[in-house]
Amino acid sequence: MKPFLSRFARPLRQARHLRVTVYTRAQCGCCHKALDLLKEFQSQHGFTIETADIDADPELARRHDTEVPVVLVDGKVRFKGVINPVLLARLLEAASREA
Repeated sequence: MKPFLSRFARPLRQARHLRVTVYTRAQCGCCHKALDLLKEFQSQHGFTIETADIDADPELARRHDTEVPVVLVDGKVRFKGVINPVLLARLLEAASREA
């Protein structure tokens, strides 16, 4: 079986300057899937992934209680609940052109 990213294969472009933050919960299956997908894209684009457990911060828990995973790219919320891989690929492609 081909890797997931092969569906979105384009010439390798780097987006090392991007910082992706994922608000997550320990026992969240959707969060684990989102992180797996992000790590796949990270291997191609080189961006940084940071995670934050919302249950460790009452304000984050209040703000994002049922929306996790929440994915921020350079501080801007881009995805809630599910990551759309096509939109993520487009976002990374655009960011790599700006670098």
